[in-house]
Amino acid sequence: MTSFVLAAPCSVCLSAIFLTDEDRSERKMSAAVGDLNGMTPMKGAQQTAAATQPPQTYGKISLQLTNCLLPEEKLSPTPSEVDGLDKEVEIDLRIIGCELIQTAGMLLKLPQVAMATAQVLFQRFYYSKSFVRHPMEIFAMGCLCLASKIEEAPRRVRDVINVFSHIKQVDSGKPIAPVVLDQIYSTLKIQVIKAERRVLKELGFCVHVKHPHKIIVIYLQMLGFEKNEEFMQCSWNYMNDSLRTNVFVRYDPETIACACVYLSAKKLKIPMLKEPPWYSLFGAKEDDLLEICYSILRLYNRPKANADKLERIVVELQTKYQEERARQRKLAGLLNSANNTPAQNSLSPSTPAVKKPIPEVSPSKETRRSDTPSPHKHKSKSSKKHRQSSTSLSRSRSRSRDRGRKKLKSRNGSISPPHSPDYKRSHKSREKRYRSRSRSRDRRDRSRSRSYDRYKYHEKSKKHKYRDDASRKRKEIRR
Repeated sequence: MTSFVLAAPCSVCLSAIFLTDEDRSERKMSAAVGDLNGMTPMKGAQQTAAATQPPQTYGKISLQLTNCLLPEEKLSPTPSEVDGLDKEVEIDLRIIGCELIQTAGMLLKLPQVAMATAQVLFQRFYYSKSFVRHPMEIFAMGCLCLASKIEEAPRRVRDVINVFSHIKQVDSGKPIAPVVLDQIYSTLKIQVIKAERRVLKELGFCVHVKHPHKIIVIYLQMLGFEKNEEFMQCSWNYMNDSLRTNVFVRYDPETIACACVYLSAKKLKIPMLKEPPWYSLFGAKEDDLLEICYSILRLYNRPKANADKLERIVVELQTKYQEERARQRKLAGLLNSANNTPAQNSLSPSTPAVKKPIPEVSPSKETRRSDTPSPHKHKSKSSKKHRQSSTSLSRSRSRSRDRGRKKLKSRNGSISPPHSPDYKRSHKSREKRYRSRSRSRDRRDRSRSRSYDRYKYHEKSKKHKYRDDASRKRKEIRR
C-alpha cells in the first residue's frame, strides 16, 4: 500500500489564506508601484503579445490582431467634405448612424460587442467614402448585418429592415405599420446586401475590431478596484458613448480604456496614483487621454440634430453631384465624337478634292422589277394574302420534288428524267409502298371495328341476360 505524507503549511501560505481584502488591495498597489519603479513602462497588452509573437507576413501583407488606425492626413479632409458637406453636418450624420445601429441592435437582442463592431465599421467606412454618394441609413443596415456575422450572432436582412423601419416610424411619430413585401422592399433588401459587400471591399476585408470592454475590467482589477461596481459601470458607459466619436479610428483600445477609467475617476472623485502616473503602467500618454476625454465631453455638450433637416441637405448635394456628373459625361461624349470624326482640313485649299469615279452597274432583275410599276397595286389585301399563300405552296411542292430527286440520286447515283424507265420503276415501287401502307391501315381499322363490334355485342348480351334474369324472378314472385 502507498502512504501519503501531508506537509506542514508554511507561514507564507497561512498568511495568504487569512489575508483580508484591504491587505490584498494594498499588496497589489505596492506591486504595481514596484513594477513602475523597477521596470520600463509597458506598451499595452496587445503590444507585448505582438513582441512575443511577431506578425505573420505574406508577401506585402502583414496580418495582425490590432485595430486599423488612420493617419492624420486621412482625418482632416474627409470624402464628404470634398463633396461639399459641412463638417458639423458630417459629425451629426455619424452620431445619428451610430445611434441607429445601437438602438437596432438592442431591438434585435444582439450582444454589445456586435453593436460596437458595427459602429466602428461604420466610422471606418465613411472615412473612405462620402455621405453624399452613399446613403447613411442603408450602409448602417449593412454594417449591422456584417457585424452580426463577424461576432457569430447573425440576423436576417429582413429583420434588420423591419427594425430600422420601426425606429423611423417611432421617431417621426407615425402610426406603426409592418413592412409591406413589395418591389420597394425587394430593392431595399438588394441595396443592403450590396452595401455589406461594399463595406467589405472598401475595408479590404480587415474587419477585426479589438474592443476595450475586457481591458477596462482587467485594468481596474490590477488597480484594486474590481469590487467598485459604480466605478466599473461608469467607465463602461463612457467607453460605449465614445463609439459615436472617431476615437476608435485614431487610438489603440488600451489608450481608450485608460481614458475611460481616467474620466470616471475624475467624475466620481476617486484618488489615483500620480507619482508615477498610473496610466504609464499601460503605455498611455497624458495628451492622448485628454484628447479622448475632450471628444467624449464634446459629444455630451452637442445639441441633438434634426434628422429630416440633415436628410434634406444631403439630398440637395446629391442632386448637385448627379447634375455635375451628367454634365461631365455629356462633355466626354462630345470630345469622343470630335476625336472620332475624320479631319476635314487635311487637304489644302488650293488642291481640290478628287472624286472617285463610281462604276456603272447593270440593273438587276430586282431593280428592274422595282422600277417598273406593278399592275397589282390596285388589288386588295386579300388578293395579296392569296398570292402569298399560293407562292408558299408552290415553294413547298418544289422543295418536296427536289427532296425526292435527291433520294433517287443517293440510291441510283444519278437523277433520272421523269420519262426514263428507271424513274417509272422507282415510281411504281413507291406506289406499291403506298398501297401496302394503305392496306395495313385498312386492316388495322377493320380489326378495331371488329373488336368494337364484339365489345358492343358482349355488352348487349350482358344486358339481355340481366333482363332475362329479372323477368324470371318476377315470374317466380307472381307464382
